[in-house]
Amino acid sequence: MFERRRLPAGTPILLDDQMRPIEPVSSWFRSLGLDTRDPDTMSAYAYAVVRLLGFLAKRGLDLASATETDIKEFRQWRTSASKAPVQKTTVIKDSAAIKSLYRYLQNTGVVEASPWRSESDGNRRVARDMRVRHMELEQYLYLRDIGFGGLVPDGGLDLSFHGWRPHRNRAACEIALLTGMRIQEWSTLLLPELGLLDGGRPPTTQVDLAACAKGEYPRSVYVPRDAMELLDPYLLLERPQMVAAAQPTLRKKYRDLFVVDRIEADGERVQGLFEGQRVTWVVKAMNPELRRLCVRETGDGLEPLALFLGRGGRMPTFSGWDRARWRAWSRMKELTADRTTPLLPRRCWVYHDLRHTFALRLLIFLTREALRDAEAQELPMSSLLDHMLGNPLLVVQRRLGHARPSTTYKYIRYLKDPMQEVDAAFRDWTAAGGASYATIAQKLMDLGGADASQG
Repeated sequence: MFERRRLPAGTPILLDDQMRPIEPVSSWFRSLGLDTRDPDTMSAYAYAVVRLLGFLAKRGLDLASATETDIKEFRQWRTSASKAPVQKTTVIKDSAAIKSLYRYLQNTGVVEASPWRSESDGNRRVARDMRVRHMELEQYLYLRDIGFGGLVPDGGLDLSFHGWRPHRNRAACEIALLTGMRIQEWSTLLLPELGLLDGGRPPTTQVDLAACAKGEYPRSVYVPRDAMELLDPYLLLERPQMVAAAQPTLRKKYRDLFVVDRIEADGERVQGLFEGQRVTWVVKAMNPELRRLCVRETGDGLEPLALFLGRGGRMPTFSGWDRARWRAWSRMKELTADRTTPLLPRRCWVYHDLRHTFALRLLIFLTREALRDAEAQELPMSSLLDHMLGNPLLVVQRRLGHARPSTTYKYIRYLKDPMQEVDAAFRDWTAAGGASYATIAQKLMDLGGADASQG
């Protein structure tokens, strides 16, 4: 089996004042990289460790000499005494980094015992509630077309818009929404998986996920017609320009790329040269780092096989997609709001909100269909087999790739908007049906007689 030995892009390296790697932290990050740890996770670990090193340095300590008390006081400093105190959830992330680091230091003999201890209040562990933030149709279209697409609210073009690759970003939003894929899943798609090589464009398609799925949990994803159609402007207008502009960069990195010269089984397998060896890969088994290196030699140059491209012809990183998201958010917030502008949340939309929207809309639709079918059959309860085959929660669980039904179950509470229920319950309470506060006060003070003595 072919095994890659190089570190993934985004593996952190900490340097001292003399630009030398700080050990043993850099070796720890190298071990995380070789274990294919997610680059965003390693980046978060790096910031946590930098803060810990700074805290210990002020005490004249290092990682090997720190005690359990030092680590505990570091936690307290993060939540209360630092210039920017953080929430407990952030400290939990810091603790994950410290725990992993000291486990490595103990395994490599740098320390005999880890000073890190998990905090426990003696109570049973309570699972953290999943926050499901979803969009209404008007909010989604505003994000896709106004924020990412550079249009103005009336549908016209904004000639002052200077965003980068609006067709790519709109198409990415549509695929994320209509498939329910996570960002690591849709952002690492390859052209062969969608049948988009050599001018082909099927009306719909299925994508098999494995190596790029969370926990490498395999599932099949349906890509509907609308998502495929919104790819057309990007594939016809923007992507060819990006490929042409990237040729010098791709040629310089030719020896580091996976140059595919044969695609088999309708895009399910690829063959080519990588690091001087001829290799064959099942596409769904290719991890994100290998996908970023995938190109094909054509008569006109090197064609990246990644669906979504950034500068240099490579897949955009998570931070690259985040920059696009924040630019879209800033644009939406800066535009003059009127009665046609949809309500925006207090915090910036994230791509995972599109996945939540997919799950909730699909669950609502399937629930209504199940109720309609039961009503049409005039049955008080569906048969067990029908329930097992058509249960909306089980269908959504399969579509989302949730390992446990309990995760999908948390969407049930969002089938109805609780805020609308609150509004309805208290609609007649507001200002006593239109009376002024002075009128209300006067009535309360003028109860008279026995009524005034009642509690």
